[in-house]
Amino acid sequence: MTQIADDTLVIAGRHYRSRLLTGTGKFKDLEETRRATEAAEAEIVTVAIRRTNIGQDPAQPNLLDVLPPDRYTILPNTAGCYTADDAVRTLQLARELLDGHKLVKLEVLGDPRTLFPDVVQTLDAAERLVADGFEVMVYTSDDPLLARRLEQIGCVAIMPLAAPIGSGLGIQNRYNLLEIVENAKVPVLVDAGVGTASDAAIAMELGCDGVLMNTAIAGARDPVLMAHAMKLAIQAGRAAFRAGRIPRKRYASASSPIDGTIG
Repeated sequence: MTQIADDTLVIAGRHYRSRLLTGTGKFKDLEETRRATEAAEAEIVTVAIRRTNIGQDPAQPNLLDVLPPDRYTILPNTAGCYTADDAVRTLQLARELLDGHKLVKLEVLGDPRTLFPDVVQTLDAAERLVADGFEVMVYTSDDPLLARRLEQIGCVAIMPLAAPIGSGLGIQNRYNLLEIVENAKVPVLVDAGVGTASDAAIAMELGCDGVLMNTAIAGARDPVLMAHAMKLAIQAGRAAFRAGRIPRKRYASASSPIDGTIG
């Protein structure tokens, strides 16, 4: 059990027991957000600064009242940004609201229908944010060369999509993900596309360091129960990856070999 217990996720020098990162949007209210986050046992929760109140409006409910920063690592994100300028400004605002907080999630979208990332704008924003002292976790396409470039810029985690945001299609690009995982020297976390627990387990079995999800939990019939299921799937997938699966074979291989059997 010691080997499993010591297997922590390290992002920007900080250690986390949980490899499941959760979003805070799309829940029916803040109470459901709190209950689902607790069921997931997430330690990092991402917040869309342009859509969520974390103190910008004192007259509205504050997410930080139910997910306090002394218990969770709040990960501001740039959801809804379509230019590098908007993304940079949004995260600079988040830094002010969160008293100098540096760990952020960058996403610059290129198309409102698919929500695919605009990789040119993403690269521009990443360079500017890293130069400004931010610790950037970056949402990107599943291009291994782009992932390598973002790592070279100084991003602390690479977050390739597995399928379009909110689609629930599951892991559609396992070979690209494998290529990114096998070459990265920073954590690789699947971001977008997970629909159910088996999808999360597959991502972890491929060797991803974690999974970030929102819609798969918030959009479930029972979000709290789904959050619990996702927690278990992440744990199982990580354990299976570390254990090492058997090779795939075309033909049967008996569990009880006949060599040496009693005649």
